[in-house]
Amino acid sequence: MKELLADTAARAAKYLNNIRHRPVAPSHTMTARLAELGGTLPEIPSDSAEVLALLDDVGSPATIATAGGRYFGFVIGGSLPAALAANWLAGAWDQNAAMQVMSPVASRLEEIAGAWILELLGLPASSGFGLVTCTTMANFSGLAAARSALLARAGWNVEEDGLFGAPPIRVVVGGEVHVSLLRGLTMLGLGRSRVTTVAVDGQGRMRADALPPLDANTIVCIQAGNVNTGAFDPAREICGRARDAGAWVHVDGAFGLWGTVSPVYAPLLDGADSADSWAIDCHKWLNVPYDSGIVVVRDGEHLRRALSAGNAAYLTQGAGREPWQFTPEASRRARGVELWAAIRSLGRSGLREMIESNCRQARLFAERLRAAGFSILNDVVLNQVLVSFGSAQETNRVIAALQADGTCWCGGTVWQGHTAMRISVSSWATTDDDVEKSATAMIRIANCKTMA
Repeated sequence: MKELLADTAARAAKYLNNIRHRPVAPSHTMTARLAELGGTLPEIPSDSAEVLALLDDVGSPATIATAGGRYFGFVIGGSLPAALAANWLAGAWDQNAAMQVMSPVASRLEEIAGAWILELLGLPASSGFGLVTCTTMANFSGLAAARSALLARAGWNVEEDGLFGAPPIRVVVGGEVHVSLLRGLTMLGLGRSRVTTVAVDGQGRMRADALPPLDANTIVCIQAGNVNTGAFDPAREICGRARDAGAWVHVDGAFGLWGTVSPVYAPLLDGADSADSWAIDCHKWLNVPYDSGIVVVRDGEHLRRALSAGNAAYLTQGAGREPWQFTPEASRRARGVELWAAIRSLGRSGLREMIESNCRQARLFAERLRAAGFSILNDVVLNQVLVSFGSAQETNRVIAALQADGTCWCGGTVWQGHTAMRISVSSWATTDDDVEKSATAMIRIANCKTMA
């Protein structure tokens, strides 16, 4: 085992050392070799070192270099060194983080990291939270708490009696609601096509003046960081309207809520702390390994009641917080280990500097591309940039050619009728030199009108 883990560390270090010198996306030749990992089901054991060597030799070249500094797709961050190292150690520990008795260290680190995140994001210290896979499950969990609370207030126990015959719940979303939130509504039986959709402005922000009348049976879902533009719904006005009506406000803050740590960007989140629940990704802007998200609910009892499955005689409950009572899963990996390591290594100031650096780099992209004559479609208020290279056909050509070029990687989108390339700057590893090289490649490819 010792030799195998040493070999693993050496291979991983080599991979990371070389990541800046390889194309961000693998070539067709590299991905074609993945067939070597298949074949017939092995009948006899294989040497572990040989298994690792095959995985590295074939798998490593076929990866997308998201751990490097020039990946700008899908709001994907890298893995901070301390977080990656903690993730490896946690893998060796092999802890089940469901309960205190299964892993005292995992349970305690989860409590510490959760409390630190609440403080960093300016959320009520008394809130309940659960560590989940991603914002999709955080949205699901927060909306489950909302469903439970609203129906309980109406005299209905949804955990015991289900939804058949339950009082109706109305869900209000913005016109650019993210698919992960709609997915949560689907899984909860609230329906993604039954929502009331509110018009948005030219940056994708929900228009507070277009809100329908709210009541105590309403869940209002707002965004902190539009996935295309980075824009924020007007939380203070919406939360005020909801509070007066007794409605519940849920915030989809996958990456945008991390802006709270910077005094430069915190004003964009004015009023978001007065909501009732929040969904956040940690593998985005906190830069921990996949997968990692957190759901936060102002009244933690609503979250516990919605997600707790009760107890069985053999499941020994401790006197304190039991992690599995606040998540959809029971058995799960110890995500709190790398969360703790990331925050401990960065501190408040390091996290603030990383957020501010990525936002500044997004503005650098916009400035370089605008100066080259291309259209920036959004107000660059955070870390998201939308650029058009002309027609939809031309923009799609540039995106495809850029991905094939390998200098950097960006994806495409269609936003308010415009085809655009979407640049998301989310990694601790991105340098100003990465931005310059990437912008130069974009401009070079855009100015080349013939296909390679």
